[in-house]
Amino acid sequence: MNLIVAVDNNWGIGKDGGLLAHVPGDMKYFREMTTGKVVVMGRKTLESMPGKKGLPNRTNYVLTTKEDYAAEGCNIVHSEQGLFDAISQYEPDEVFLIGGAALYNAYYNLCDKLYITKMNADLGADTFIVNIDEDPDYKVTSESEVHSENGIDYKFCTYTKI
Repeated sequence: MNLIVAVDNNWGIGKDGGLLAHVPGDMKYFREMTTGKVVVMGRKTLESMPGKKGLPNRTNYVLTTKEDYAAEGCNIVHSEQGLFDAISQYEPDEVFLIGGAALYNAYYNLCDKLYITKMNADLGADTFIVNIDEDPDYKVTSESEVHSENGIDYKFCTYTKI
């Protein structure tokens, strides 16, 4: 499994239930990386998306404890075991964990690659993930040049599990 996320300097990923910033280049990167793949998210992440429905051209899995939950374009699973059973039919490199913080923090260490867009800013986040730079089990294996949009400098970093 892979993980994909954008973070600010404090490893913040969200504010008030939404993204920290509108960075078109990062959104394009996210689409390129996940289109045609399997995405795994929590219910709150799904509900923060336009239309509160699954992402197009992807196989969407939503983990929630709400037994009667349903969402357009989504496969709903109600337990960690149910999730892992469901995604076991796919190649690990075809599966992307896309949020939110609870899932990132619980499962990042099960991911072989972490695709992290690092935004060089403090964006006032109220939702955070673990600082991967402090995890000795991961190392940066690639880093893009710095891009700049909407007043935010950012780069795409790939972390690989050692």
